[in-house]
Amino acid sequence: MSISLKRARAIFVKDYKEFSRNYAISIIVLFPIIFAFLLRGVGPSLPGAFGFVLNTSFVILTSLAQACLIAEEKERNTLRSLMMTPATTMDVLIGKSTLVFVMSAVVLAIATYIFGYEPASIWVFVAVIILSIILYTAAGTICGLFSKTLLETSLSIIPVAIVFTGAPWGALLVKDFPIFKVLEYVPSSQLVYLLKIHNIGFTTGDLLKPLLITLIWTVVLTIVSVVLYQRRLKDE
Repeated sequence: MSISLKRARAIFVKDYKEFSRNYAISIIVLFPIIFAFLLRGVGPSLPGAFGFVLNTSFVILTSLAQACLIAEEKERNTLRSLMMTPATTMDVLIGKSTLVFVMSAVVLAIATYIFGYEPASIWVFVAVIILSIILYTAAGTICGLFSKTLLETSLSIIPVAIVFTGAPWGALLVKDFPIFKVLEYVPSSQLVYLLKIHNIGFTTGDLLKPLLITLIWTVVLTIVSVVLYQRRLKDE
């Protein structure tokens, strides 16, 4: 499938202008920074604090923003019209995802600096964050496709918040309930595991495991979002 960077850039610029004018939505970029300021003092005493900041930010910022961009197009009945243009499916999805990706990357970088977190491996940490942004963007796309209005978007994102944000806490119940062990393989749980790795005493396998699991989730959800996007357009 061909990709036109010019068309994707045009969609990116359009979304940026619309997003910047909608203050009710654009204000969500402040939440990760606020969380980082509030929790940076308890970081040493609460190891999972930064994991909470990142996992919550992925849902509130990345997934919700992407879902709103998709749902807004559907609410205005312009999504199907957009597909009637020469822009391909990948042009539209890349164009709409780029704004969320750049916005999430910049805001989370600021939040990481404010919190003062120092990863065991900066390259693995950056790779996992990039994959997570793509993953949550795909999740947001899926939620947006099943939302007819911006109001419905806030409801459709709840399952993502429950599953991904709650997984690290549910994984703590493994000792009492072995069935919850599956939650250890959710990307948010793997991110918390990665954040707890100290600068000394770790192996390459300790770093690669969360990276590979996150990569698998990212590939699967991205494929699902593209397939659902194409099917929803045919159904409407």
